[in-house]
Amino acid sequence: MSRPTGRGSRRLTRWWRRRSLRTRLTVIAASAIAASVFMSFQVASELMEWELRATAEDQLRADSRVLAANAERDGLAQVQLPPYPGSGRLVRVILPDGSIRTPVGQPALPPVSEHAGRVAQGASADLMESGDSDDDGYFVYTLRAGDGAIQVARAADDTPINQFGFGMLLIGLLCVACGALVGRAVARTGLAPIDRLTAAAVRVAHTRDLDADIPDEGGGEIRQLIQSINDMLAALRDSRQAQRLLAEDAAHELKTPLTSLRLNIELLIRLDQRGALDSALPSESRTRLLNDLGAQVAELSTLVAELTDLARGDVSDESAELLDLADVVAAAATQACSRVPDIEVALDVTSVWVSGRPAALRRAVLNLIDNAGKWSPADQPVQVRLRAQGASAVLEVDDAGPGIDAADVPRVFDRFYRADSARSLPGSGLGLSIVQRVVNAHGGRATVARSTRGGALLRVDLPAVPITPLTAGENTVVR
Repeated sequence: MSRPTGRGSRRLTRWWRRRSLRTRLTVIAASAIAASVFMSFQVASELMEWELRATAEDQLRADSRVLAANAERDGLAQVQLPPYPGSGRLVRVILPDGSIRTPVGQPALPPVSEHAGRVAQGASADLMESGDSDDDGYFVYTLRAGDGAIQVARAADDTPINQFGFGMLLIGLLCVACGALVGRAVARTGLAPIDRLTAAAVRVAHTRDLDADIPDEGGGEIRQLIQSINDMLAALRDSRQAQRLLAEDAAHELKTPLTSLRLNIELLIRLDQRGALDSALPSESRTRLLNDLGAQVAELSTLVAELTDLARGDVSDESAELLDLADVVAAAATQACSRVPDIEVALDVTSVWVSGRPAALRRAVLNLIDNAGKWSPADQPVQVRLRAQGASAVLEVDDAGPGIDAADVPRVFDRFYRADSARSLPGSGLGLSIVQRVVNAHGGRATVARSTRGGALLRVDLPAVPITPLTAGENTVVR
């Protein structure tokens, strides 16, 4: 039995979920009105029945007192009982011997009950009874009179209640119909902003026009929804603009090394086809050209790797973990020296624990050291300092180069930005942009200033984790 019931409930739930919001609101409004009308009918019916019964009982008591007074005067056996007029009250006299007297032509009443017999015997003064059956029901009032009792009865009439119920049914149906219409109208009016919002969203989806903001209208939740969608469109516009700029900048940056690489390769191919490779390019020139080709390929590989890393944004499969930033800095310095043998890095690091992604942080530190290594003179090492300052881990990388012009400072961390003085140096202008992205993703801040040695001082502040240091005051020179 439970399985069919469960399936029926699931079907009803699926049907309800498939209905539109307007239909749901209309059904809910009509159901609420129907429930209200039903409850009102129940309460009104009970009150009406109670009032009719109280009125009938009061009338029976009044009539019985009049008959009892006549019986006291004339006696129960001689009291006059007028013929039954065909409607109205019913009368019965209970004599001391238990026999009864009734008016001529009166319908038979139910037999005298045991409780009414006790009233006639003097056990109590009066008794109100109600006898309901499938056919007829009576209110019977028994009053002690003389040596017997007087009974006055009235047939229970449900006609007024039935008429009232029929009237309430008609009114209820009318109210439900009106409620459905009102609910439909309210739903249409209330959902009009959502309809316009849906139409605007569909238009944006079809036209791909992210510049068309949805007009702000309505209030409360509707306004919040519209503002949220407009914020989402603004974020999509920014993302699309960033993608366009990235593609344009990447194409611009790739164009120069690719052109140089293509020209050098074409030169080698033409000379080889003419058989003049050995005569036109002496061994020293050939070696220099091949070294240039290798450098250009390496530059392209670095640029592609940086573009890939930058395009990924903050998306990474690497999980954040608790790590000692001193270990990350030391590993990055070692990697930088292995890539550029001429660079010298002086480490002054203190163990500071942070929560972050090791590979991303190592890449950021490596970019900082590479950038400083381009500018630092051959006899001046790149100085890397790491210390705890308050609740932050402070990493500083400075060089003894010419420093950064004040006009270039605001754009140091921009993508592909390269100062005029850096045009002749290798690089793509993406390294410091990647640094800023990684630092921002870790809740930190990257800034640039002038070093005491006259060069650039790049500083990174990251939130530190309060753990007892494992290493302190470690000074190292990496070559």
